[in-house]
Amino acid sequence: MPAATPFRNLLRLAELPHGQSHSFLLKPSGDETAAIAGLLGVTGLRKLRLKGWIGQVGVHDWRLEAELGATVTQDCVVTLEPVVTRIDEPVLRRYVANPTGSPQAGQAEMHEDDSVEPLRAELDIGAILIEELALALPIYPRVPGTGPFEFRYAPGSAGQRDETTTNATKPFAELANLVKPVDESR
Repeated sequence: MPAATPFRNLLRLAELPHGQSHSFLLKPSGDETAAIAGLLGVTGLRKLRLKGWIGQVGVHDWRLEAELGATVTQDCVVTLEPVVTRIDEPVLRRYVANPTGSPQAGQAEMHEDDSVEPLRAELDIGAILIEELALALPIYPRVPGTGPFEFRYAPGSAGQRDETTTNATKPFAELANLVKPVDESR
């Protein structure tokens, strides 16, 4: 997350007691919650919290486990009516000092396990809260009982279905004639 994140909570790993877990409970203030709602494009956000712990695993690695909770209001993608969703999601992050197969300079490697991240000197738990909330939001919120939505277009409009269009409204239809085999007997 960029430095302009509306809610930050930095945790320096070197300052945490080794061999013990460190518990945390984040509850952004009303203004911070409103800023997060604006950042994520939701119309309402209440009861936002991230509760969990972080502890050392082995000599250099760390593990963060938490529970994200929030009540989110979004606009229905069909009716634009408000849709309220309760989010309760587990969060798992593993910070590894030497991930296997370290990428070469200028490259990034994707791990099969998406909970693995490179170890950093400090973690922004506030940014983790925002990122996990963004991932947990319903992509297409719908009011219960809302049926499927079908687009209907006027004849000749840009979104018209292929079966009702003519070659005049399909600018690339003539390209098919260009790929026909050439008669070499001429």
